[in-house]
Amino acid sequence: MDNDTRHIFFSFFNEIGILAQLSRAAMEARLPKGLTLPHFSVINHLIRVRDGQTPLTLAKAFQVPKTTMTHTLNGLLDHGFVEMRPNPEDGRSKTVWLTDPGRRFREDAIRSIDPEIADLQKAIPAERVAALLPALAEIRVFMDAYRD
Repeated sequence: MDNDTRHIFFSFFNEIGILAQLSRAAMEARLPKGLTLPHFSVINHLIRVRDGQTPLTLAKAFQVPKTTMTHTLNGLLDHGFVEMRPNPEDGRSKTVWLTDPGRRFREDAIRSIDPEIADLQKAIPAERVAALLPALAEIRVFMDAYRD
């Protein structure tokens, strides 16, 4: 690989990493006390992909140890945002299901960053951000498949 290509891809992922850190800090600052971005991320994943997944499936999706996912799920259970049900395919494991309060938590969390989004929109119009989404989704799909 030539240096120019390497630099382009490194710069791309470097910018993504910085954006991830900045957006994480903004979101976590707005979440209710005792809740973290991993809590929000699991709820968001269950809505975006589907609920009814096992903790192990979620751990693999987030590339974290099962014990870490169990800890995150326990926090969501304590807040009443998810419930565990027996796995109909395997009586030994459980599946994770969203509750109505969990769905409301996600919507409230998204709404909570409206001030930051409004300021961003003043600097960069929504149309420019929307134009980036297809390429970002294409890269995400590739990288998600590549890790498997």
